[in-house]
Amino acid sequence: MPKQTNAQQMDVLTPRIPVLDLAPQVPGNRFPAKAVVGDAVPFQAVAFREGHDRIGVTLVLRSPSGAQQRVPMEPLLDGFDTYRALAQVDEQGMWSWFVEAWSDEWATWHHNAEIKIAAGIDVELMATMGADLLERAAAQAQAADASALTSAAQRMRRTETAPLQRWAEVNDPAVLAAVDRNRPRSLVSASETLQLRVERARAAVGAWYEFFPRSEGAEQREDGSWASGTLTTAAERLPAVKAMGFDVLYLPPVHPIGEINRKGPNNTLTPQPGDPGSPWAIGSKAGGHDTIHPDLGTIADFRAFVQRAEAEGLEVAMDLALQAAPDHPWVAEHPEWFTTLPDGSIAFAENPPKKYQDIYPINFDLDPEGILAEVLRILEQWIDCGVEIFRVDNPHTKPLWFWERLIRDVNAAHPDVVFLAEAFTRPAMMQALGKVGFQQSYTYFAWRNTKAELEEYLREVTGPQAAWFKPAFWVNTPDILTEYLQFGGVPAFKVRAAIAATAVPTWGMYAGYELIEDVARPGAEEANDNEKFQYRPRDWEQAARNGTTIAPYITRLNEIRAQHPAVQQLWALDVHWSDDDAILVYSKHLEARFTASGEDDTIIVVANVDPHSARQTTVHLDLTKLGLRPGESFEAHDLITGETWTWSDHNFVRLDAFVEPAHVLHVRRSVA
Repeated sequence: MPKQTNAQQMDVLTPRIPVLDLAPQVPGNRFPAKAVVGDAVPFQAVAFREGHDRIGVTLVLRSPSGAQQRVPMEPLLDGFDTYRALAQVDEQGMWSWFVEAWSDEWATWHHNAEIKIAAGIDVELMATMGADLLERAAAQAQAADASALTSAAQRMRRTETAPLQRWAEVNDPAVLAAVDRNRPRSLVSASETLQLRVERARAAVGAWYEFFPRSEGAEQREDGSWASGTLTTAAERLPAVKAMGFDVLYLPPVHPIGEINRKGPNNTLTPQPGDPGSPWAIGSKAGGHDTIHPDLGTIADFRAFVQRAEAEGLEVAMDLALQAAPDHPWVAEHPEWFTTLPDGSIAFAENPPKKYQDIYPINFDLDPEGILAEVLRILEQWIDCGVEIFRVDNPHTKPLWFWERLIRDVNAAHPDVVFLAEAFTRPAMMQALGKVGFQQSYTYFAWRNTKAELEEYLREVTGPQAAWFKPAFWVNTPDILTEYLQFGGVPAFKVRAAIAATAVPTWGMYAGYELIEDVARPGAEEANDNEKFQYRPRDWEQAARNGTTIAPYITRLNEIRAQHPAVQQLWALDVHWSDDDAILVYSKHLEARFTASGEDDTIIVVANVDPHSARQTTVHLDLTKLGLRPGESFEAHDLITGETWTWSDHNFVRLDAFVEPAHVLHVRRSVA
């Protein structure tokens, strides 16, 4: 019996060549990392060995249908131990992957031989070692490669041939290519196997538009009262939404609205007869979450609306707000689903100093299984109506276990269903919602306005957390009208849209943004005469005639998104530098092997984030991030204005916020 080596006698836990720090992954590996179909995913690992011998690193990726890719990984920086490979995932479902590291005897020999043969040191020994490696490669090669490798090995053994000539022959490109295809591997070490959930593209890529269907077609009567718009009148707005290039139409809640403690205009506690109330105060004697508001129509009308949207090329996103008005049927039927206070009253929703007198929050502790079953029933109903996207209101006020189970169970039966988390809350909770299953999330983008803030935030959302947190950049919502927009005018609205639409794969806007609605309710960061509490029809045609809309600008941004796959890649972003503290510069780059055109797709965005000035500066680009060589020139074609400049590493820029606050540049081709 062979004698065991010391290493064999030990309880060895570390592989022969350690493979560590795999990415993408969710910390703790309780949940899989996430991507969408079409993503060029950056896989990364740290691998090293003792001494100076070279190693090779390979990504082994298996699709849900069992197809396997073996992708060479390259060091991020020469001489360091972090390796990276891009691989495109093109199939929906659960992928698995691991990383192999192995002793690269050929690379080790080639490095040593290059030095020694030139110096006349151990020449014949190096030639013999090289010939042995070539023969090993030939033994595992197909016929054509085997012949080329065997011939090269024989030439290496010809002592009558000058060493430098033999060295030149072995470096023939055809020989080196054959070696690469059949490279000898030893001491192969494998990492742990990780999973990657790949979902449909809309789970992380899309342009969203929000409107209130009750305002579309609403009319004020002679006595001052209002006739609500309906799902039928709202459907007339769909072609215009699609014409602006949006993919998803998001509807606030379309259910009956409570009458008890109904809010009046601008969140007052004194509603007048006919005031519609907040759609988020769900439920009345007319029904609850499984019912359509009678003013809007019927479930049949809702089905017809979804079908009309689909015919226009739009998906409908429905609001899932798990809360109840005081007169919601749940209150009488399931009092255990709410919190009863010591005085016998039911607790209202609160976010001190805010108090929502028209809403009861759900208590998930007394009957969790009953609540889960009811929400699953409701979702199944709306999925049956054709809805596959749900925008979830305030998910951070509900327990994480609930979302983990709900999303898991829904996606098991309906893999295409997407959940967007409307969670403007603490970072840990926002991140956790992404980990437990939410496909995408609202972000802090609205409050990141300076160059420094945006640079930091863009690096954050495209960094390691992109493995589980898919950001949606919303420029405004019914609740959010930032000071930047209140006082920035048209330049502010344009530049925020340009950044949101190009920096991340999903962006969104609420109706009225294109009309530069910038008047805030005093003391609040939301629009005055807020549509949450009243009808607000808009004259879209008059705005177009008067030129008081930036809808054409929004349309152009969405056209750019559709035409340039790099923009749709979350991981593809790199931040560059300018000498001005208000000029933000970033790029999105996708290699030719991942594009349908077979050409690199590269977009550079240069934005003046000061909406009150004209700025000029020098922009400094890391051309290696654009797939170019340092010092190389290229054509920078502005997709907004149509202008073209010749650019290189360092470029003069002038951006007048009142003319065009941002360049969206396409790197078209290299020039001499």
